[in-house]
Amino acid sequence: MSKTAILEFDGQKYEFPVLVGSENEPAIDIDKLRALTGAITLDPGYKNSGSCKSEITFLDGEEGILRYRGYAIEDLAEKANFLEVSYLVIFGELPSKSQLTQFETDIRKYTLVNEEMKNILDGFPKSAHPMGVLSSLTSALTAFNPKVVNVENEAEMYEAVCKTMGKFLVIATWTYRKSMGFPLNYYDNTKGYVDNFLRLMFELPTEPYSINQKVVNALDKLFILHADHEQNCSTSTVRIVGSSHAGLFASISAGVSALWGPLHGGANQAVLEMLEAIQKDGGDADKYLAKAKDKDDPFRLMGFGHRVYKNFDPRAKIIKKAADEVLQTLGVNDPILEIAKKLEEAALVDEYFVSRKLYPNVDFYSGIIYRALGIPTDMFTVLFAIGRLPGWIAQWKEMRINKEPIGRPRQIYTGHPLREFKVMDNR
Repeated sequence: MSKTAILEFDGQKYEFPVLVGSENEPAIDIDKLRALTGAITLDPGYKNSGSCKSEITFLDGEEGILRYRGYAIEDLAEKANFLEVSYLVIFGELPSKSQLTQFETDIRKYTLVNEEMKNILDGFPKSAHPMGVLSSLTSALTAFNPKVVNVENEAEMYEAVCKTMGKFLVIATWTYRKSMGFPLNYYDNTKGYVDNFLRLMFELPTEPYSINQKVVNALDKLFILHADHEQNCSTSTVRIVGSSHAGLFASISAGVSALWGPLHGGANQAVLEMLEAIQKDGGDADKYLAKAKDKDDPFRLMGFGHRVYKNFDPRAKIIKKAADEVLQTLGVNDPILEIAKKLEEAALVDEYFVSRKLYPNVDFYSGIIYRALGIPTDMFTVLFAIGRLPGWIAQWKEMRINKEPIGRPRQIYTGHPLREFKVMDNR
């Protein structure tokens, strides 16, 4: 027998169906609420509202669980690579060996970016934030790929996926090369996806560039951990923009802009900015731990705790090990990272932080890794975007295939009621 929820409103009782997800999460279906009652719900930040049904990602913040298509994030980070996970997230199943090989081959077909894109890049000053440049370049890809993707056609959709995965990585690294005044690099089709990221970023024509495999492994894990995260701000943005039947590039460009904010993808940048501020003030980590505990002090420790994960961030456990390996392998001697270590050690044992479950999250550790690799702080969110790309593609694809209606939230109007217009002389 199916469950229902009963709402009593204005002297009337209304029944609404209760849906249950595959992980036993109940949801009250209020699709007919306004039609039946004339009322709407108010839910700022959508903390209690489900905007869609999705088969892509399961997240349980209370238990610290994250799964893509039913696979535990711990298993994927340990046993798969980023393109394997990208294929899984976008197409629903882990690829066979031949499917993965073909996927990599097909991505390589589209790694060349139209040379005219350089003209657009040249229009930005060196001081432009890389995320603003990336959003603009992603949107500009629409001009060079004007054909509307038929989501019902598997071949067209597959081509669009490969094209997006190939070109986005290149233009993302171009934002860094622009800011540094370096010549632009091109994808090397003889190397892997993550290896190419490092090459595209750091290889210079004046000297050979060698790739450290432990660094590749750490970045591969980071990209996997960021591949999708349910209906977060940027993902919801991609879906709502796509619901107007805007194209894939345009929708992802909107997602890049949403990710840019310091409360979302910019959180790891905020971590490093906090660490730099502590260093400038003398580098006393204990002083700032005390400030964080003082309820009358506005200071907040960035990179600790998480809005969704109420216990611990499962991604942080995985990436902490990779961060330790990178720091050890590279032998980095950086006072900023020493401050980070002190904060981490204290937060893991201090009763104040432990009792409030304010553990270091994935943004804390990703910021440490990026800093150790010599990646500028304002590029951190660009790397987040590279990792999140398969999730955005998958969510856009799912939304379009499911024929979801155009997103159109309601509001509660709190402004003036009808007023009489006053002519200029009477104002």
